[in-house]
Amino acid sequence: MRKITLYIAAAFLIQSVQAQTIDRSKPPKAGPAPVITIADPVIYKLSNGITVLVVENHKLPKVTATYTVDAGPIKEGSKAGIMNLMGQMLNEGTTSKTKARFDEAVDQIGADVSLNSSGGSASALTRYFDQAFLLMADALQHPAFKDESFDKLKSQYITGLKANERNVKAISARAGNALLYGLDHPAGEFATEEGVQKLTLDDAKQYYAKYITPSRGFLTFVGDIKPEAAKALAEKGLDTWKGAVLTLPQLANVKNVAATEIDLVDVPNAVQSEINVANLVNMPMSSPDYFATLIANQILGGDFNSYLNMNLREKHGFTYGARSGISGGRFQTTFTATSSVRNEKTDSAVAEFVKEIKRIRTTPVSAEELSAVKTWYTGNFALGMENASRIATFATNILLNNLPKDFYRTYLQKINAVTAADVQKAAQKYFTINNARIVVTGKASQVGEGLKKLGYPVNNYDKYAKPVTAGASSNIAVPDGKKVVSDFLTAIGGIDNIKGIKSTVTKATMSMQGMNLDVEERKKAPNKTLRTISMGGNVVSKEVFDGNTGFRSQGPNQMPLTDDELKEKKIQQNIIEQVDYVTGNNYKLATGKTEKVDGKDAYVVTVTVPSGKTRTEYYDVNTHLLVKSEQAVEVNGMNLLQTVELSDYRKVNAVMMPYKINLTIKVGEQQQNMEMNVTDMQMNTEVADTEFK
Repeated sequence: MRKITLYIAAAFLIQSVQAQTIDRSKPPKAGPAPVITIADPVIYKLSNGITVLVVENHKLPKVTATYTVDAGPIKEGSKAGIMNLMGQMLNEGTTSKTKARFDEAVDQIGADVSLNSSGGSASALTRYFDQAFLLMADALQHPAFKDESFDKLKSQYITGLKANERNVKAISARAGNALLYGLDHPAGEFATEEGVQKLTLDDAKQYYAKYITPSRGFLTFVGDIKPEAAKALAEKGLDTWKGAVLTLPQLANVKNVAATEIDLVDVPNAVQSEINVANLVNMPMSSPDYFATLIANQILGGDFNSYLNMNLREKHGFTYGARSGISGGRFQTTFTATSSVRNEKTDSAVAEFVKEIKRIRTTPVSAEELSAVKTWYTGNFALGMENASRIATFATNILLNNLPKDFYRTYLQKINAVTAADVQKAAQKYFTINNARIVVTGKASQVGEGLKKLGYPVNNYDKYAKPVTAGASSNIAVPDGKKVVSDFLTAIGGIDNIKGIKSTVTKATMSMQGMNLDVEERKKAPNKTLRTISMGGNVVSKEVFDGNTGFRSQGPNQMPLTDDELKEKKIQQNIIEQVDYVTGNNYKLATGKTEKVDGKDAYVVTVTVPSGKTRTEYYDVNTHLLVKSEQAVEVNGMNLLQTVELSDYRKVNAVMMPYKINLTIKVGEQQQNMEMNVTDMQMNTEVADTEFK
């Protein structure tokens, strides 16, 4: 402890002395770029064509091996998603070991072995590395491909796709790439629930046979291993492996748009817009512009102090963060500038994006900005040298991109040689704001008019990047709110039948964050409710209202319903609340427009309940069914936006009820999606008052 205290005291003393001698009005001069020591890999070639690279590093008793098949961009077409599933299947055991036995063998030696759609990796302490490597080699060559494993992974994949259907960030990424590259390009295609449902185990086997192969294979060893030992181990594990012969695909370049346009992807439930200003670039890592472009991007949007973040976040408060990115490679890539912003500030944020991109193209960066970024690269690069996988990537990058052997050893010297003029030239060449796509994913009805005022053409798309006709709903005559709700009540069975509902018992399953939950809801007219959520037979949460009072519990914790919640629940006089809208005098219904919900026109009804709070409900123009509702709620002091989507209406007794409910809860930029499917619903069964205690 005494030594630590002395070190701290010494550090403060040094700082005090420096403070007296340093002129802090001037930034410190950058020192010479540090010399990076990276050994050239020893390279071998196996008889089946696999290139073996060995980078010795004996600082730690650990070795990592990475096997990568350089297949290039793979077009899956109608089989989109199969590479993902196939890669996951490689982790499901081998022909000689079940998944449980395989995982146990890995755990027993404290190793990390994982496989994916382009190869795999193995990492372990030196004394156990041979075993770990041979496990990886076994999984690569002899995957089990069991039906039950495929069905499990396929189901999980579909669940994830369903969740992303309401995730604005996921929709933005999917639609943005599709618009930039086109749906028929490997970088623009995407998996859908419908497409994945059709995928089979045979599809996975066929893609495995074609793409998991020694052809164009690169095996990199990094760590505490001698080259001769690595070669012998590679031969033992992989030398007899045979497979399909691959050739690197040749892809025609996709053209950028002739002039900048705004592509508006409609997500009606979005409370924030995802903005992505993007253009396609061709920049191999061997390009003389490569290092200047990296620095230009870092200054524009690479870190907290970048132009974009200081403008959109710090100056205007539009967002929690704004960033940009660009990468080099053998194939066409993208420059992107992105952020999530509040709906009401979407058009203003787009204008600021354009302003900052034009700024770095037209105004030379300052000496201070340039120096700060060079310093950041020096520190970041040095830290990255501690990562064995990064060193492995360096070794393969040099081969794949035909780079000089000293590319990474002289990396920082090249960074430090970049001038302000180089940065401006790179920005002008690669940040092409005059022929960019500004992809805005959000609530079109709220942000569309503002975007039109920016002076760019605005094209409208659905969440699958298919064109839609903007404003098609505007020509539809909108009835008053009472008429819309009355038509809904008629469509589901009529007011008399609905008023005849004295009780309901509903059972459902709900998926949330990969968990499967059971939901049961019991209602008794006029407004008694009991809702329980269970997992594995154990109740995890409950909400009860007996007509006068109630509580909400989670585990052992129980909280009474708030006065506002009790007031709202006491007002309801019918199990289906919309009856109260048209028969009571204390509800206000406002209409005036339509919006698209899942591509179909819906009347928008703003409902003001007797307490003064409002919710927005959407009724399908053709079926008259309630398809969505939105409401701001407060729970435990947090303001939430709750969106409920209703579908799959089925007749129960004489009344149509929704059997599929998607619930989205959004807090700031955080979003939770839940899908509930009704498994059983009964009406007018015996429900005792004592159940609501």
